[in-house]
Amino acid sequence: MERTLQLLKDIVDNAPQPIGVYTGKELRIELANQAMIRTWGKGTDVIGRTYFEVVPEIESQQIFHEALWAYDTGTPFHARDKRVDLIMDGEMKTFYFNYSFIPLFDPNGQVYGIMNTGMDLTDLHLAREAAQSASEQLQMAVEASGLGTYEIDLLNGSITTSGNFKSIWNMDGPITNQAIIAKLHPEDIPVREQAHKRAELTGLISYQARILEEGRPAKWTRINGKVIKDENGQAVKITGIIEDIGRQKALEERLREEAQQSSQELRRSNEELLHFANLVSHDLKEPVRKIKTFMSRIKSGGAGGFSDKQAGYLEKIEHTAQRMQNVIEGILAYSGADRKGQYVENVDLNQVMQNIKSDLELVMQEKDAVLISAELPEIEGSRVLIGQLFYNLVHNALKFSKTGVPPKIVITSHVIGLGSEKSVRIDIQDNGIGIEEAFTERIFTAFERLHSKDQYEGSGLGLSLCRKIAKRHGGSISASGAGGEGSVFTVVLPLKQKNDAI
Repeated sequence: MERTLQLLKDIVDNAPQPIGVYTGKELRIELANQAMIRTWGKGTDVIGRTYFEVVPEIESQQIFHEALWAYDTGTPFHARDKRVDLIMDGEMKTFYFNYSFIPLFDPNGQVYGIMNTGMDLTDLHLAREAAQSASEQLQMAVEASGLGTYEIDLLNGSITTSGNFKSIWNMDGPITNQAIIAKLHPEDIPVREQAHKRAELTGLISYQARILEEGRPAKWTRINGKVIKDENGQAVKITGIIEDIGRQKALEERLREEAQQSSQELRRSNEELLHFANLVSHDLKEPVRKIKTFMSRIKSGGAGGFSDKQAGYLEKIEHTAQRMQNVIEGILAYSGADRKGQYVENVDLNQVMQNIKSDLELVMQEKDAVLISAELPEIEGSRVLIGQLFYNLVHNALKFSKTGVPPKIVITSHVIGLGSEKSVRIDIQDNGIGIEEAFTERIFTAFERLHSKDQYEGSGLGLSLCRKIAKRHGGSISASGAGGEGSVFTVVLPLKQKNDAI
């Protein structure tokens, strides 16, 4: 007997569900297993105390009266998924339980106590509430968005719909497979069949089709679905949505027409730009050259015969003519960067840098500049355009140097990427006047200038031309730096070109 009683006690103590036994009218606690003690959250010292003393907060929730009712009437009381608020660690917390109060009878049939059992359903209850809320929100979203939903039972062929499904298909009667196919544009029936055939492998259905409506243009729709399989891998259901995309199709068509029109306008604009470049080449370069030539003759022929003011005027004319020539050459280079037909060849970047040093030798000597270049790789591209790209960047570093500070230009590189996608990243760092972060993108815009022409010469096209050349080679260029602290221009170029011409 003792062994049996001990066994029963062990079972009750270790049961995962809360179990308690209360005796007498005051419901004094005679037994409470660990699960019940944890549920109350009032500590382990509960035996001998009354039920009301341990959890007084239940009185306002009718739970204490339910227990007394079971004791007084001898009738079990059962609650299902009921909210229970308990104070745990000084904080009121909400739970949901299935619980029961079972009367206990003595040999004379008199109630001497009740057994209280319970099951915590809080997680299940909250999950059910969340699922219900999500379902309601989804239904509202479907209705608000104009979508229609459908579910096809593949075992019996029945179709269940909701949302705007029937209004999209313009159907009032029963929805059947045959009725749906009959409404489709004949050209789109094979599209539907192919989509369903693909779904046998992918499990997903996606296609666009037109719905015919008498007296109206065909309505474009998008249908998406998913095949649901049972535990044996057998397809049993298809669930999905249908969307009226008529407005979207109309917008796409309008955008397509606008894009074609824009392309024609852009082509015409490019032709005008090339025409303008030719005009500049033939009609403006020669007059500027003559101005410079005659200015040189005037100065050499009248040496010593000009006043200081006249000499100053002549100097300004010559300076203006040179600036005009720089602008003309910049426009020609900028427009020429768009022309196709540049042959791809192997370009030794070390040789490119040597040529630039030679071209800028006088400027570097005047400014006492230092140019340090690491070993650079050989790449594929247009030798002329690549040379122009790096010439502009080095020349800029010399031009935008600090007053009284010898320019220092450091060029480093390293290869990035893998296999045929390898590129070289080249950083040109200087100690010049720098670039404010807000302007690191603006400087690549054509004719964009951050300084007046009196401060720094130039056409405002150099960096824009650099970006054109980099993009034409499938690469990129960016700038970084801070005002007064120098700048870094980063050029990324593929080692190999995909075509023979760019």
